[in-house]
Amino acid sequence: MSEADLEEIRKGRLAQLQQQQQSGSSGASGAGQDEQRRQQEAEARASILSQILQPEAADRLGRIRLVKESRATEIENRLIMLARSGQLRAKVTEDQLKELLGAVAENNERGGTAGGKIVVSRRKGGWDDDDDLLDL
Repeated sequence: MSEADLEEIRKGRLAQLQQQQQSGSSGASGAGQDEQRRQQEAEARASILSQILQPEAADRLGRIRLVKESRATEIENRLIMLARSGQLRAKVTEDQLKELLGAVAENNERGGTAGGKIVVSRRKGGWDDDDDLLDL
């Protein structure tokens, strides 16, 4: 598909959504509008990501989403930001996505987020295995 085809599809979908919004806005409740807005945002994100990611990279991002949705959302936000600022010249490959994942993981480690750390706190002065010997 060429850029012109994608733009034509986007314009058609936008017109359809606007028409639905106009016809449904008179009787729709606030919660329904919020849900519709979220759905539109999700569709827009999916559309942008499909344009900037190669299929292998999109598959990898999907697998990451299954494991840790917050990490996938963070990567998507960065990719969309790069695309909007014009820093992406071509579609993102799987290797480029791996590099971005490494940079994000490194940034999170330096930032001090406790998302991946496991902290074990032991009780002091509690039961001890040596106390069993006193019972003999």
